[in-house]
Amino acid sequence: MNATDHAPLIAIAMLASRADGRTNSAEQKAVDAVVARIGNPDVTGNLRVADLAARLSDDEARHTAYRGALGIVNADGVATKEELAFLAELRTALGLSEADVADAGRTAGALAGAPVAEVHTGTPPGAELEEQILQQAILTGALEILPDQLATIAVLPLQLRLVYQIGQRHGQKLDVNQVKDLAATLGIGAVAQSLESVAMKLVGGLAGGLLGGLGRGAARVATGAVVTFATTYALGHTAEVYYQQGRRIGTNDLRALFDKFQNDAKTIYPRVEQQIRTQASTLNIQKVLQGLRPA
Repeated sequence: MNATDHAPLIAIAMLASRADGRTNSAEQKAVDAVVARIGNPDVTGNLRVADLAARLSDDEARHTAYRGALGIVNADGVATKEELAFLAELRTALGLSEADVADAGRTAGALAGAPVAEVHTGTPPGAELEEQILQQAILTGALEILPDQLATIAVLPLQLRLVYQIGQRHGQKLDVNQVKDLAATLGIGAVAQSLESVAMKLVGGLAGGLLGGLGRGAARVATGAVVTFATTYALGHTAEVYYQQGRRIGTNDLRALFDKFQNDAKTIYPRVEQQIRTQASTLNIQKVLQGLRPA
């Protein structure tokens, strides 16, 4: 890969984020904000998969494009019929065979289909809630450091599972949709989160390769870890207050709480950054997948 791959890779990721055809105004606003944060590459106009694929420089860039798209379409659950059709079109345009992408597809499907209600997050029994939230925030932050774009698929199931567990502590009988609704109320969009994660890794990887692993590339990856750590930390603490008060908090107050806890998390991050990096050094996709399976 080289710098000329940057714009087509991000453009393909954006097309993947729209592949289900259900992008609402809030999600589109979040996606636009992501594009602005990653440097606003030229991804405007009539984007066509075949044209974008033709602009990629080598096999590494083509495989990166496919895995990034795969991570995005599975971010909010197992890929839909429309998303699978997009992936098939992309695979053909990239010149990849079904065998080339089979393993990645199985892994992505397994991560996306991880049950939220199961409890197996590595938190010791009886651990204090603060520690549980902190450890899950550290884990999701560590996922952002992994170079594999598929790692981002695991972030949302871990966040939703944390909320589900907190609800259980307070005697709440929740289903997955109720947990997702709370996340959506707080502006946590799976597709936007995944697009940002994939984009940061793409940009970080390109810049890292050009700058010897220093400078902008490292900063991009670190930024992704901070954002995800802060989001998970804030989601957990907001859920604690919400369920503790019997779900009787208005939307504006919930969002204000979430913003406060995000700011708290950003002050905590420097103290746990080394833990995040250490955890990332021992993580791989299969290990993450094992942790998402029922005990």
